Amino acid sequence: MPSPSKTWLAAAAGDLVLILAFAAIGRDAHARGDIVSGAFMTAWPFLAGALLGWLVLRVWRAPFAIWPSGMAVWLAAVIVGMLLRAATGQTVVLPFVIVALISLGVFLLGFRAVIALVRRVSARRQRRA
Repeated sequence: MPSPSKTWLAAAAGDLVLILAFAAIGRDAHARGDIVSGAFMTAWPFLAGALLGWLVLRVWRAPFAIWPSGMAVWLAAVIVGMLLRAATGQTVVLPFVIVALISLGVFLLGFRAVIALVRRVSARRQRRA
């Protein structure tokens, strides 16, 4: 079992990479210029929201838990992300909000669900041994 500091760092890195992937996929799908720098420009409000979720719910205590950690990171990323986009004059339209809710939900909750499944299978194998 990894140390607690490595566990939360891995979860935070997973959130970071997945939010950047969401932004890069969107930039690529809409052919909006440079994917790398553009992805950071698109992702920063969602990253700020995710960070706020991490801080408010102290996600580092159970970083891979779907509830409440994953839900907090996901919803904070979307809600705060959309508020920051609106405040900075970026596009916030209903279809984009829906796509962001679904995509980031699949990414941020999905990777936690995969981790939970792997841990459960691993624990069963260890009990059998």
